[in-house]
Amino acid sequence: MARHLADLTYEEVAEIVSAGGAVAIVPVGSVEPHGPHLPLHTDTTISETCAARAADRLGETGVPAVIAPSVPYGVTEYARGFAGAIGVPAAALTAMLRAVAERLLECGFAHVSFVNNHLEPAHDAAVRAAIDGLPEGAASVACPLTRRWGRTLSDEFKRGDCHAGRYETSLVLAAGKRLRGAVGELPRVGLSLSDAIKAGKATFAEIGMDRAYTGAPAEATREEGDELYERLVTMVVTEIVEGLAKRAPA
Repeated sequence: MARHLADLTYEEVAEIVSAGGAVAIVPVGSVEPHGPHLPLHTDTTISETCAARAADRLGETGVPAVIAPSVPYGVTEYARGFAGAIGVPAAALTAMLRAVAERLLECGFAHVSFVNNHLEPAHDAAVRAAIDGLPEGAASVACPLTRRWGRTLSDEFKRGDCHAGRYETSLVLAAGKRLRGAVGELPRVGLSLSDAIKAGKATFAEIGMDRAYTGAPAEATREEGDELYERLVTMVVTEIVEGLAKRAPA
């Protein structure tokens, strides 16, 4: 089972990092609306589940990994106007994550990985800015917004109509969370969030996402969610292993 940093004593942490090569995985998410059927914590839940499964897979290969406390607040400008959209400025998020990374490295971890599943471009940029200038291989960002990983995911994800749609709803089901309301009654909304962002739309409301979702949540299944997690975990593990390989010998 994955180990959570917050549950350990300082002596246990010291033992983990003493042998070298230990990894700290930091789930990053947001507090924002995800339709009438998913909680505000959805992005963070997905990142936490990815982190736990990735830590287990790393452990099987001999790489010690712990899950650091999540950072649940993010840049959520697109959700403005909806109740429960609690965002922070990009600069504040970058500063927070940079400080977390530096302290984890100072603590003795060989690599820090930020696992991000909140896909607002400004948020992703803020997360990536947090590791700029750190020693090579010391930190990574695992996020499916990059083409390398996005192309491995579902058709709905690739189209961009996946905010609280079949893609995210399947991941929430596979995380063991309960859906709200009659999901089967939600109609498919064929609006591509990625296309709308490229076209200059700045909010869910401008895009036409009247209920803060797009895609087909009624088609979600736990089985699809587990399959998607396998691909997302491969993303996380690969980013970490490649980062560790770049570290200069101590």
